[in-house]
Amino acid sequence: MTRTNGVLGRRGLRTGFEWSAPGAARARAAQLLAEHRAQQREIIRNPHLSAEWARTAVRASQLLAAVQGAIGPDVAVENTFLVVKWPGRAFEIPWHQDGIDARLELDPDRSVSAWLAISDATVINGCLHAVPGSHHFGYLPLAPEDEHGAARGRADQASGFASDKAATLPLRAGTALLMDSRLLHRSGTNTSDGARVGLNIRYIAPGGIRRRDPQSPSPDPVSGTGW
Repeated sequence: MTRTNGVLGRRGLRTGFEWSAPGAARARAAQLLAEHRAQQREIIRNPHLSAEWARTAVRASQLLAAVQGAIGPDVAVENTFLVVKWPGRAFEIPWHQDGIDARLELDPDRSVSAWLAISDATVINGCLHAVPGSHHFGYLPLAPEDEHGAARGRADQASGFASDKAATLPLRAGTALLMDSRLLHRSGTNTSDGARVGLNIRYIAPGGIRRRDPQSPSPDPVSGTGW
């Protein structure tokens, strides 16, 4: 049975975790921007499977301790997305929930989503906005995925509920936040002169995937022996 307040409590949201020293995170952002500048890619899927920096990031000690405190000692990464918001491009991620998409649904008692700021995330460059407590409404019916692969809750429910209740969540490079898998959140267009870089991670405990496309990658164990 799903816990009344969810794995992260009444707000469904926790901040203040460090995954990297700020200077090291900003240096990594600069390297990633140089790597992807030619193609101006906005979404890079599952970098933790091929890039050592991302494999290290998903295992950062303070972040992992917080994840284990929420869902238990056995933790795996189900999915990661590197998201780059380039300046001068209209790239907005609409209201959505991380724990459900066209291929799966994550058990909210056995999963948690993390968002890592690689560069500084500010109001003007497209930081996250979330609705504390919105996880209490459960998963919303899905609309088709948008061009960036974000599966959205039905727009009339999500945007109407979220419009006047959202919290703005700027983050310093090297810090992270955790979200309940059902928490409504979005990010706006980058209107600054520099790029914004972040990493989204979906963590699961054993049994955390309720529905799965058999062609999806297997979870990547991070800790514990339950895999």
